[in-house]
Amino acid sequence: MKRLEDQRFLTGAGRFVDDLNEEGALHAWVVRSPHAHAVIERIDTASVPNGARVFTAADLAGLGPLPCVAKPKTVAPLIVPPRHALAMDRVRHVGDPVAFVLAGTRNAARDAAERVEVSYRALPAVVDGPAALAPGAPKVWDAGNLAFRFEAGDLAATEAAMAKAAHITSLSLINNRVVVTPIEPRAGIAAYEAATDTMRLTFTGQGVQDIRQELADLVFRVPRERIQLRAPDVGGGFGMKNFLYPEWVMLLWAARHLGRKVKWVAERSEDFLSDTQGRDIFSEARLALDADGKFLALAVETIANLGAYLSSYGPGVPTNMTAMGGVYAIPAMAVSVRGAFTNTVPVDAYRGAGKPEANYLIERLVEQAARETGQDPLALRRMNIITSFPYRNAAGTMIDDARFAANLEEATARAGYARFAKRAEGERRLRGIGVGCYLETARGAVDENAAIRFAEDGAVELLLGTQSNGQGHETSFPQIAAELLGLAVEKFRLVQADTERVPEGHGHGGARSMHMGGTALVRAGEILIGKGKKIAAHLMQAEVGKIRFTGGRFHREDDEAGGIDLLALAAAARDPASLPPGMAAGLEGFARNHCETFTFPSGCHVAEVEVDPETGCVRLVRYVSVDDFGRLINPMITAGQLQGGVAQGIGQALLEATVYEAESGQLLSASLLDYALPRGDDLPAFETVLAEGLPSRANPLGVKGSGQAGCMAAPQTVMAAILDALAPLGVRTLDMPATPERVWRAIRKANGAAAVF
Repeated sequence: MKRLEDQRFLTGAGRFVDDLNEEGALHAWVVRSPHAHAVIERIDTASVPNGARVFTAADLAGLGPLPCVAKPKTVAPLIVPPRHALAMDRVRHVGDPVAFVLAGTRNAARDAAERVEVSYRALPAVVDGPAALAPGAPKVWDAGNLAFRFEAGDLAATEAAMAKAAHITSLSLINNRVVVTPIEPRAGIAAYEAATDTMRLTFTGQGVQDIRQELADLVFRVPRERIQLRAPDVGGGFGMKNFLYPEWVMLLWAARHLGRKVKWVAERSEDFLSDTQGRDIFSEARLALDADGKFLALAVETIANLGAYLSSYGPGVPTNMTAMGGVYAIPAMAVSVRGAFTNTVPVDAYRGAGKPEANYLIERLVEQAARETGQDPLALRRMNIITSFPYRNAAGTMIDDARFAANLEEATARAGYARFAKRAEGERRLRGIGVGCYLETARGAVDENAAIRFAEDGAVELLLGTQSNGQGHETSFPQIAAELLGLAVEKFRLVQADTERVPEGHGHGGARSMHMGGTALVRAGEILIGKGKKIAAHLMQAEVGKIRFTGGRFHREDDEAGGIDLLALAAAARDPASLPPGMAAGLEGFARNHCETFTFPSGCHVAEVEVDPETGCVRLVRYVSVDDFGRLINPMITAGQLQGGVAQGIGQALLEATVYEAESGQLLSASLLDYALPRGDDLPAFETVLAEGLPSRANPLGVKGSGQAGCMAAPQTVMAAILDALAPLGVRTLDMPATPERVWRAIRKANGAAAVF
């Protein structure tokens, strides 16, 4: 079934925050630091035109700092330095907000902001995670640059296995920082209702209920009902829009302070300097093998660059151990993570939140181990892949069932892996093939809720605590409800991202919407049907146990042709006279879903590349994927989710590089002129196979999360293909992104030539 929402989007009828023009609203502009690290000595607003208002940290005194809500158990105390909506005495990254300017138009606010004069005393900066933890590094915070130290696994067992190993593969890897760049920049409109003392924010957010909770409980310290959040259409988020940002605090405070609506829309350059960024992990890892090639142990030491502040879930990303070890049986594992403060934009969850990083690490180790031991990478995977379930990995994750081996065999067969050498014969360019497996642990927050209600206009409303920012929920949730309730898909209307109508929920994140929200919806439907049977029994003067619900109708078990249809029953239920004694008027269903069980999407991807040895240019010529997402509600939507993630993973592997100048801390890749995203001609036609033979037992729908899978598989798959192509030239390792310059330099270095132009 094609997506219902696409008619609206493709004809320009979508409603995004920038489309909402509120009459009489003030417009905001943020004054941001041009320095990566500096003391604020003076802010002079004397030159600001009359009619414009400027607010600084002193004006917002009394508000709490932005919280960090993810607090993993650490062996060294987790340090959460205060992050205020406006910098109080010192700025710590380029783009740190310093002042908030309001005027009658957006251009007037921008002009006024340019008249705000801020005197800074520059301080030394550090932008690299390992450099920040080195002796003598500039201090981002007076207490130092170590945010936490985290350890997991069994270090003694791991080192004992290492001591007995026949071979140990060691590898240092950088998982490069990325700018998230959703198609819609961040934006918000705030309003204040004095009569109810309520602040309202319409914004580009992904998890409105959680953000409201943080704003109310920790920043404004008011009852939650005094803050109401709503998100209209949201043009992409990839995790980045799940978090509380300084601008949301500024907007709400200004609206309340002035009693006026206030609107702010970021420019793309602002997003580069203020949106949370992703990845930025440096790891040193060892994989131990016995004489036959069986894996014995995995040891990982990681430094995670967290930026200048701890974003909402920042520490939870590099300490997410659920997918460590990937699809392989590794008896012992030990992981150490140090979080580092640097003078850069904060880092937080980006499509996968630690699991892409874990999968990339193990797959690169497996490839390297195969080359060092002279084995075929496919054969080494076959030897070590998990085949017996349930399986508890050494990180403690219990995998109930999966088709890891079947994915591997089907993907490599479809890609013609065995025939690759013959295909590559006689090519002028270097040809390489790479295989990448992945394990996803999908669930997100452990609670979700759903309600089904019958609206006065005849629509059946589905109220979900999850939220779409492009995933097709307006189609897939009605498909579930239509099958459950026997009504046409078009009868349903999705209600989401509105804390007044859906006060509880956890939005989207962790590929959770169908697993968590879909289950809640099924249970809400079952409760609704149960109530409907009681009403139908009352109307038909029959026993409740004799009432059946089939094809959208309630009927006696001995009269399938008779009875009353669901919509008519819902209409009748508005009249208390039609109800059994003691039952409240109205027919609806509400259910909560508490589930601590993951689903385990998995897959195997295969890429072929061509590398021009004279220029270092890489061309991705083929991409084959086999993925297990359990039962598919809508295969077209699932394929779109997968391929979008693959495109992002390819972007990270080949193109995307967030570059800060080491000494000044300036972001050198600060616009789409300097930061390369994948375009259509960077991608081949995807050959996608969705394997549906293993539904999840973790939910009644049998679904497994699909939204993050593509970017968990693509980076290691593409890099394996590139390293396969470069192996004859002696190139042993390479970090992402594999840009032409980086590949060219690696070739020159392997040949003993100076890599200079």
